[in-house]
Amino acid sequence: MMVLDDEQATLDVGRKLGGLLRAGDKIALRGTLGAGKTTLARGILEGMGFGEEVPSPTFAIVQIYEPPETRIPVAHVDLYRIDDPEEIPELGLEEVLVDGTMIVEWPDRMPDSFWSDALNLELEITKEGNRRLTWTAGDAWEDRWPLT
Repeated sequence: MMVLDDEQATLDVGRKLGGLLRAGDKIALRGTLGAGKTTLARGILEGMGFGEEVPSPTFAIVQIYEPPETRIPVAHVDLYRIDDPEEIPELGLEEVLVDGTMIVEWPDRMPDSFWSDALNLELEITKEGNRRLTWTAGDAWEDRWPLT
């Protein structure tokens, strides 16, 4: 567990995590509205080299970032508006993992089995107003997470 005192702390953890990502990695971001999922994703993208504004992909559903803007291709995905899991294969997410990585907000719209080898992060707003970050990590993350 980590306590993130403010937005800057959330961005900092994301930047460090972005520096660790490699092709095939999946990050599932869980938490209520306003918990900081998109802020963490922004930090991850910054850590991968992206230097511009990162919009929330709520309406686009999938936002792709590619080299030279990022080290490797990244799909930032927000499944909040997906009602039917049968719509997900149409998004082409599996293809991203061939040479890139994905960051997915609202991952509960996909089968749990998809996330078994992922880094599953959950952000929770505490009574004090900061964020509590908890996680489960698949085997691919054994030497990389948690951050030291």
